[in-house]
Amino acid sequence: MPLANSTTTYGPLARAFHWLIALGILLMIPLGWIAHLAPMQDADQIALKTALFSAHKTLGVALFLLALLRILWALVQPKPVPLHPHRKGETLLAEAIHWVLYAALVIVPLSGWVEHAATDGFAPILWPFGQNLPFVPSSPQVAETAATVHFLSQWALVGALALHIAGVLKHTVLDRDATLARMARGTAAGTEGGHSGFAAPLALAVLIWAGVIGGGAAAGYFTQEGAPDAPALEAAASDWQVQEGTLSIALVQMGSEVTGSFADWTAAITFEPQDAPGKSGEVTVQIAIPSLTLGSVTKQAMGADFFDAETYPTATFQADLMNVADGYVAEGTLSLKGVDLPVSLPFTLTLDGDRAEMTGRTTLDRMGFAIGANMADPGQLSHEVEVIVALTATRSAE
Repeated sequence: MPLANSTTTYGPLARAFHWLIALGILLMIPLGWIAHLAPMQDADQIALKTALFSAHKTLGVALFLLALLRILWALVQPKPVPLHPHRKGETLLAEAIHWVLYAALVIVPLSGWVEHAATDGFAPILWPFGQNLPFVPSSPQVAETAATVHFLSQWALVGALALHIAGVLKHTVLDRDATLARMARGTAAGTEGGHSGFAAPLALAVLIWAGVIGGGAAAGYFTQEGAPDAPALEAAASDWQVQEGTLSIALVQMGSEVTGSFADWTAAITFEPQDAPGKSGEVTVQIAIPSLTLGSVTKQAMGADFFDAETYPTATFQADLMNVADGYVAEGTLSLKGVDLPVSLPFTLTLDGDRAEMTGRTTLDRMGFAIGANMADPGQLSHEVEVIVALTATRSAE
């Protein structure tokens, strides 16, 4: 049995593509909405939401690849003639909706895939490849733009699908023709002849897509929310002035490392180098919590379940700088989210006259500060958070 289409019917391969993709869409759309609406207040709910999103993403990527095959096959096959070629307006609209659907089958899953690739750590695709994409950086801005395209294009898909189904019902119930039979059973129908061309339907489809994306832009869907305003930290009076430095954190979410850094922090440092073990100085570090960027989960990190930046906009680390046998350590107290806990931060120090270079790191237990208490499962979000500090400071002039 030949696989190809003819001018009066669809071949077995075209029909198989059609019904497989139709089934996938009927599964993917409700699965995505259920996943989006699912709560995530405790570990079990988070695990369920993750599983739902992983299934949705995996099905979406599979449908994207299947849609590419279907489109390529359609491009090299004859398209069966319209059953009512004299109905010019109806034929134009039907063919334009087909172009809209073809575009949606590419844009909807591809935008979701780009959002996933630009996002750190949540709900992996359920096979090894595809977690990252070439030329797609890990970026909150890219992820948010792709998510907006995904949201708008899904409604274009739903609208086009509704019109497509309505057209099929009209042909089946009112016209009583073989439109559905051609796709369901390969029934031959229609009079052989050429099509009027694809330029007009394609142009109409482009206008429809321009309306969807342009309308979304005009409505402000592509306007990205800025980070909450960080408190303005006053310059710290210090014997040593920090010239440059980074204060960053790293943790593991859903098996992927997520890193971030605080853009605004100050350090008041007193320090006198000495050879003998003991106290060499003191440091007070103030950190503006809303200045943290943590990949695509920055907004989530600022929420009440995590840093609760609106209620606790700053954190403070006060410590003695101790000279120990194998280097230095800052022994003190970290005040974060209303909790005071002892923290030890080992560091290395290189002195060159009045210039000092310092690097240090330590590991904190986020649960001790009630950060992400609703994500108690370390497989979802590691309890250990690595803190990395690096700075260059110069001694203030007397």
